[in-house]
Amino acid sequence: MPVERHTGLNQYRIMWLFVFFDLPTNTKKEKKVAAGFRKGLMKDGFTMMQYSVYIRHCASWQSAQVHIKRVKNMLPYSGHINILQITDKQYGSIVNFWGKKSKPLASQPQQLEMF
Repeated sequence: MPVERHTGLNQYRIMWLFVFFDLPTNTKKEKKVAAGFRKGLMKDGFTMMQYSVYIRHCASWQSAQVHIKRVKNMLPYSGHINILQITDKQYGSIVNFWGKKSKPLASQPQQLEMF
């Protein structure tokens, strides 16, 4: 496998992870498990986009794989969880609406790269 000469950050290397989930919350125990899953996502750097949709910025594909593995390790026994991985370039075309009024895309986190 050839070694990449340019490993700098760009819109095609930076990744965004989306975690979509539908967890049962019929009993007190199920509610506690669902809340624990959400708290685990936040502890790993995800932020809530919608109630059952969490998003996380990752500096590279490799970093995204680490966070996907962490999500897999905290999966509850039941429920439906999806993980979507997209590039920063793809995420840049998102359009957000709050009612009929659109809201501009939040600025992405600044990354510090050390050599």
